[in-house]
Amino acid sequence: MTHFDLAIIGSGSGNSLITPDWDGKRVAVIDGGTFGGTCLNVGCIPTKMFVYPAQLAAAVSDGARLGVDAPLAGVRWRDIRDRIFTRIDAISEGGRRYRAEELENVTLYSEYVRFTSPHSLVTATGEKITADQIVVAAGSRPVLPDTPGMDLPQVHTSDTVMRVDELPRRVLIIGGGYIAAEFGFVFAAFGTEVTVAVRSGAMLRSLDETVSERFTAEAAKQWNLQLNTTVDSLKENADGSVHVVLSGPAGTQELDVDLVLAATGRVPNTDRLDVAAAGFDTREDGRLAVDGYGRVLSSGAPVPGVWALGDVSSDYQLKHVANHEARVVSHNLVHPDDLRKADHRFVPAAVFSSPQIASVGMTEEEACTDTEARGVELALAVQEYGSTAYGWAMEDSTGFVKLLAEKESGRLLGAHIMGHEASMLIQPLIQAMEFGLDAATMARGQYWIHPALTEVVENALLSLKTTEKPGRNRL
Repeated sequence: MTHFDLAIIGSGSGNSLITPDWDGKRVAVIDGGTFGGTCLNVGCIPTKMFVYPAQLAAAVSDGARLGVDAPLAGVRWRDIRDRIFTRIDAISEGGRRYRAEELENVTLYSEYVRFTSPHSLVTATGEKITADQIVVAAGSRPVLPDTPGMDLPQVHTSDTVMRVDELPRRVLIIGGGYIAAEFGFVFAAFGTEVTVAVRSGAMLRSLDETVSERFTAEAAKQWNLQLNTTVDSLKENADGSVHVVLSGPAGTQELDVDLVLAATGRVPNTDRLDVAAAGFDTREDGRLAVDGYGRVLSSGAPVPGVWALGDVSSDYQLKHVANHEARVVSHNLVHPDDLRKADHRFVPAAVFSSPQIASVGMTEEEACTDTEARGVELALAVQEYGSTAYGWAMEDSTGFVKLLAEKESGRLLGAHIMGHEASMLIQPLIQAMEFGLDAATMARGQYWIHPALTEVVENALLSLKTTEKPGRNRL
């Protein structure tokens, strides 16, 4: 049995916990997957490295309506893939080597592990580990639907689809969430025939209803979008393609594709850790239960010296949230008398599809419920990209900014943007919500560059019709 001062399960955001505070102390990092976790290897970073060339390809195709005739000559899938993963794999290997070989106080276990008690673990090869402090940052993994044929080699998840050897001619994407929206865009921009099968009546249903409805309408123009549709079966054809049977409003449909991407969600890796043996509480969806400080709970009470962060315990499967939680846990590990809470009040998210989407705070439905319960009025504004000079330049007919605020105070409750560079346009609104800047002060208390696209945010703020006066007035 080997004892450590700190044991970290997971090498994603958990890897950042090894600060100078642990110099001279024994630290274990345990991860049976690829070093660096989901975001680096199969998530945010490589997907966005595919999205950028997809944006270039889409822009070429889109130029004709603005008088620019520049046909797309082709896409070199292997060159794009190899550029991405040559860099990603080197970073992953460099991180692994640094922890395994260059830090004398760190021991890396490249295998899976399970609990035998709150402070005791056993690895897949049977090595027993104990630690004064344990941080569970084991992440999540894709889940496959229970459909006949899902074990075919042509079926992929987001963990594997980016490494295929050839750009498929025809793709079926199962699901209507973030991953489906992003990969639908990437494949279509590269010239693939894309079919998206969604069980519900809209894509991105977790987002604000206006965003979901308008994105679904745009998606239907780009892809063969099949709503209220289930995949009944997959079967391999003699030529290696996949025969798909769908059931939807029009009855049974059949089609052949070359690749299937199952984008039907992710599950926390809690079930692989045998947390029941340690007596830890879990949520209905399997996530580890934690308090606001990141402490793992048992029978509703925090377990001394056991913490969790990221997808395995968080409400948000977002890298920036996992990083924030890692900073909180990192502090709390070494300052037991000065614990800090994670701040999840204004968590933003983005979907890097076409059009791009970004959101923070409440949806309209949530804001209506909230303001009604508190007896205050709701102010709402929707500002189209096409109402601004830069929107004219793009001839934009799809982008918009939607803002929700308290009418009297002007306090922003939610912001939702769909359109060009939405993920960047939303940042000043996140800042306003975080630091309590009211809508009127934000709109008139600073200059807005003309004719930059940020004017659509300015105009949305002015359109809110709140009754508060700006704290700082600029004429």
